[in-house]
Amino acid sequence: MLCLLEDFRLQEVRGTAGEALRLGAISFDTVKHLVLCSIEQRPPRLEPENFPHLPTVWVATTAASDYLALLGTGAG
Repeated sequence: MLCLLEDFRLQEVRGTAGEALRLGAISFDTVKHLVLCSIEQRPPRLEPENFPHLPTVWVATTAASDYLALLGTGAG
């Protein structure tokens, strides 16, 4: 973060720090990208191949039987 202050104002870096932490984006390049996007008022483009430091997200499809199991009335 301190290196970013060489090129950007404190308010710009501070405003992006929370977003970077929320995304799990801790690399210099990723945070710098977020700062630039914030300044230019455009959405960040965090493609996984360009930012391998970001955590990978996997979301499974939920089956109806999963809900029954939570209620204790599972079909098993």
